[in-house]
Amino acid sequence: MPQNITSKDNHANSELGLEEWPCSKAGIDSALGLATLQWNPGPLGRAISSGSRLDIQASQIERAELVPKTEIKLYHRRWIMLFLFSAISASNAFMWLQYGIISNIFMRFYNIDSFAIDWLGMIYLLTYIPLILPVLWLLKNRGIRDVILVGSAFNCIGAWIKIGSASPNLFLLTFLGQFMCSVGTVSILGIPSYLASVWFGEKEVSTACSIGVVGNQLGIAIGFLVPPILVPNVDDMDELAHHISVMFYITAAVATLLFILVVCVFQERPTLPPTQAQATARSIPPEQYSYTASVLRLLRNRPFILLIITYGLNVGCFYAVGTLLNRIIIEHYPGEEVNAGRIGLTIVIAGMVGSLICGIWLDKTKTYKQTTLAVYFMSLVGMIVFAATLSLGHLWVVFITAGVLGFFMTGYLPLGFEFAVELTYPESEGTSSGLLNCSVFGIIFTISQGKIIDRFGTLAGNIFLCVFLLIGTVMTGLIKSDLRRQKANMLAKAAAAKQMSGQDYGTTTLISNPQTPPSQA
Repeated sequence: MPQNITSKDNHANSELGLEEWPCSKAGIDSALGLATLQWNPGPLGRAISSGSRLDIQASQIERAELVPKTEIKLYHRRWIMLFLFSAISASNAFMWLQYGIISNIFMRFYNIDSFAIDWLGMIYLLTYIPLILPVLWLLKNRGIRDVILVGSAFNCIGAWIKIGSASPNLFLLTFLGQFMCSVGTVSILGIPSYLASVWFGEKEVSTACSIGVVGNQLGIAIGFLVPPILVPNVDDMDELAHHISVMFYITAAVATLLFILVVCVFQERPTLPPTQAQATARSIPPEQYSYTASVLRLLRNRPFILLIITYGLNVGCFYAVGTLLNRIIIEHYPGEEVNAGRIGLTIVIAGMVGSLICGIWLDKTKTYKQTTLAVYFMSLVGMIVFAATLSLGHLWVVFITAGVLGFFMTGYLPLGFEFAVELTYPESEGTSSGLLNCSVFGIIFTISQGKIIDRFGTLAGNIFLCVFLLIGTVMTGLIKSDLRRQKANMLAKAAAAKQMSGQDYGTTTLISNPQTPPSQA
């Protein structure tokens, strides 16, 4: 059953106030984009160029006719879509880590070196780079349902291929299965912010995005915890092969069930949009939208480019720590494979809590840049403390410092997604999130830290990551906070308030005097 949603004033915040209404081109563009909601689109269709979603001529808007405000609704089934997606993301993330956290066992089983086992994790990052643009094209032209269907299908195929690789001479087959799962990742990793925007209201969109990200983190948590339990470090190779086979069968069964649920349950989008900003995005005819032009506009968006770099640095450090955690812990605490998994679990569970808290905080305050900068800085602090306490000889200390690191480093992920959407609105959320994850830092950091650990030890490897987190913190402070989605929603509310009060309100006022806030028009 849908819930009727009425327009209410947003909580005031320091980043976006009506008294600070921007007179920049970005602010004018946001106002122009909203105009499609308030005016008859008759003459506007010819004014929107194929290269831009906001290229509307003021002279044509002035001649448009006023129409009623677009109806918006929230549907209860939005939670089904969100939790089903989160489960698929969790399944895929588990398969990424199921080798790395017991890397010493798989190295002995397949008779391979540490570099080869690291590639079972890095293949996820390498596959993403060449495939993300085709997947973004598919998302724009076929929709979110088909993209998630493709992702869950590859995840399922890869899981079944792995079942046949539970033999010491079949490393190449298990690598093929991991590659197929990594192809599925490309269709999953950047979806949370897009799904949240399509299905959820403006006061819950950041929380919904956080839940989508938490799904991936839950899979990583299970990947840290379950493999050391299912695959103990036994000497008998036949027994070891049996344990590995059991783990592969379980993951394949879960992946198959989720694929079936996507086919039967997942829907493209609700009948009515959940927000006025989403209604604006829907109002642009598909034939008048250029995917290539959208990508080029994003690549010319300087704040977004800075965010891509800083997000990549943070996530690259997280991937390196996650992939190499077994080696880091075993060097200081030999024979503690199970506790290495538990430490990884602590990192991710703390990160899940951090993600949810950050999402709720953003929905209430809309302080995107301040929150992102603060969490990034605390990630640096957490990494320094984690590196400094590893050699103390007390596992309980490592558990605590790892939890602090995870709370902030993993909690940063949904912040990056939501900040990207704000900086790039009204471009597709899937496109901005997809490009955000398109980074080689994960591969570079994993290889580099692994080599540094082999030659100089874990402390030097962790200091290497701290340096780049410091660079990322400084660059985050340089990002200009231009909250375009928030501006669009506030314009919609101001327009609705004027219409309800019977006052004459037109976008021509905004265009002719862009420095005047809607409340003073």
